[in-house]
Amino acid sequence: MPGLLGLFFSAFLAATLLPLQSEAVLVALLLGERFSPWTLLAVATLGNVLGSLVNWGLGRSVERWRHRRWFPADDRQLERARRAYRRYGRWSLLLSWVPVIGDPLTLVAGILREPWWSFLLLVTLAKGLRYLVLAAATLGWQG
Repeated sequence: MPGLLGLFFSAFLAATLLPLQSEAVLVALLLGERFSPWTLLAVATLGNVLGSLVNWGLGRSVERWRHRRWFPADDRQLERARRAYRRYGRWSLLLSWVPVIGDPLTLVAGILREPWWSFLLLVTLAKGLRYLVLAAATLGWQG
């Protein structure tokens, strides 16, 4: 699935608890020079943030699904994530871009009822900056 739609869906799915990455798609499109880098950054960020919102929404209703066979985290993993989130609070969402820990953080933010406005602000900042740094490194931008 080439182009902007492919980038959107790869970024969206990568932000969920699925083990996917969107960086390679972004880099390929940046190097292809078919689209504006700013357009690519906006699409990747939008997709990634919306995927994180899915995690947040799942977290808000996790008690309903937590013991289902398909649920991606066990009680021990959830409790460890809860402790970390309680310790560092909403500012831990600035790490939502980090592989392995970022996606569970967005789920736990929902479980612990983080307000959507602060969630959206911090996650958008974190994920947008991650893509900006990647684009700058890929294109050799000078700051």
